[in-house]
Amino acid sequence: MNWSLAAYSVLAWAAQPLLKRKLRRRAQAEPGYAEAVPERFGHYTPPHFGADGKGQWVWVHAVSLGETRAAALLITELRAALPGMRLLLTNGTATGRAQGRKLLQPGDVQVWQPWDSRKAVRRFLKQFQPAIGVLMETEVWPNLVAGCHQAGVPLVLANARLNAKSQAGAQRWPSLFLPCYAALKAVWAQSEQDAQRLRSLGAPVRAVLGNLKFDVQPDAGLLAQGTAWRAASPRPVVIMASSREGEEEQWIAQWVGRKFHGVAGQCQWLIVPRHPQRFEEVHALLESAGLSVARRSQWGSSLPPMDVDVWLGDSLGEMPLYYAASHVGLLGGSFEPLGGQNLIEAAACACPMVLGPHTFNFAQASQNACEAGAAFRVLDMEQGVQLAAALARDAQGLDRARHAALEFAQSHRGAAKATAQAIAAIVCLKPARTP
Repeated sequence: MNWSLAAYSVLAWAAQPLLKRKLRRRAQAEPGYAEAVPERFGHYTPPHFGADGKGQWVWVHAVSLGETRAAALLITELRAALPGMRLLLTNGTATGRAQGRKLLQPGDVQVWQPWDSRKAVRRFLKQFQPAIGVLMETEVWPNLVAGCHQAGVPLVLANARLNAKSQAGAQRWPSLFLPCYAALKAVWAQSEQDAQRLRSLGAPVRAVLGNLKFDVQPDAGLLAQGTAWRAASPRPVVIMASSREGEEEQWIAQWVGRKFHGVAGQCQWLIVPRHPQRFEEVHALLESAGLSVARRSQWGSSLPPMDVDVWLGDSLGEMPLYYAASHVGLLGGSFEPLGGQNLIEAAACACPMVLGPHTFNFAQASQNACEAGAAFRVLDMEQGVQLAAALARDAQGLDRARHAALEFAQSHRGAAKATAQAIAAIVCLKPARTP
C-alpha cells in the first residue's frame, strides 16, 4: 500500500464539507457553482446517465476557462482523427463549464470533475468507463490517476506545463507525486523546459508539441467590432488584460500619485479583470479613486463612451474584442507574484503586451514573445504603464510590435493536430452498444 496516497485520501475525504461550503459561497457570485453539485462527488441523475457510452467516451478534463478554450482546439482535431467519437467533458469552474457547454454535440456529455477522493473517483469511472482520459495542462490528481490506473483507463496529459514552483512542491512529497506522474500513459509538453521538469517527476514525456493555444483563431466578428472601437477612440487604447487581485490597486496608485504624466494620461484605459466575481469589486475600486468608469455590460452593441477614464470589461467570451480594440496591453497576473496569464491570444489579435516580473506559469511563451518583439519586460507597474502608453503613441514602433505579435502567434501553430493524432494512436474505442 502507498501510505502517502492513503494519507492524502483521508485528507481529501475530510475536506468534502469544506468544499461544499466553498461552493455555496461561490454560488452567491456565480450561480453556476450551485448547479449539479452531487456530480462533484460521483452521484448522477438518472442513475444510468452516460451508460450508453461505456467504453466509447473520449474523456477530456479542462478545469477552467483557459484550459477549456485550449481543449476546444484539441476536441475539434480529435473529432477529425476519431470520426463518430463521443465526448465526455469535465470541468472544475463555473466559467469553464459554461464555455465547455458550447463544445458539445449530440451524444456528448458534460459533468463536473469528480472531487479527488477515492469513492468519488471510483463512482465516476464506474459510471462512464471512458476509453481514454485526457487531462489538460496541469490537472494531475493523485486519486484520479490511481483510479484510472486500477481501472485500466489510459490517462494522458496534453498541453502539459509545469513551473519550477510546482515541481519543487511535488518533490517535497515524492512518495505521493512520483508514482502519480509515472502512472500516466503519456505526456506531451508545451516546451522543453516543461518536459525536463515533468521527466524529473517520472512522467512519461513522449514529445514536445508546443502550446495548443497558438492554434486559436479569434472570432472575426469580435475582431471587427474591436477594430471599430479602436478606430473611433480619439485616444490610443491600452488594456490591462486579465488583471488579478492587487494589480488594479497598483494601477490606481499611478493616478493617486499623479504619475500619469505625459503620454500615460492621454490614453484610453481598458481594464478586464480575470475573474467575473471581481467585476463589482474592481468597479467600486475605480470609482472610489475618483475615476469615471463605463462598463462594457451597459453599452451593448453601440460604441463605448469616449469621455471616461476607464472602460471596464465586465463580460465573458469577448477577449478577442478587447484585444482588437487595444493598441497595446499590460499582462495581468504578472505584476503580482501570481505567475502571469496567457499572452498567446493577445498575440493572435495583434496586441503586443508589456509583462511584469512574474510570468513563471508561462515562462517559455513569455520569453519567446519578448525575443520576437511581441512583448516587452518591465520591473513594476509604474514602468509598465509608462512603456505601454509610450508604445501606444509611437506609430512606427507600434506597427513593428503588432506585426511581430501576429508572426509570433502564427509561427507556432500545429500543436492541436499533432496532439490529437498522438491520442488517436493510443485510444481503442469499443463498438457502439445496440439498443
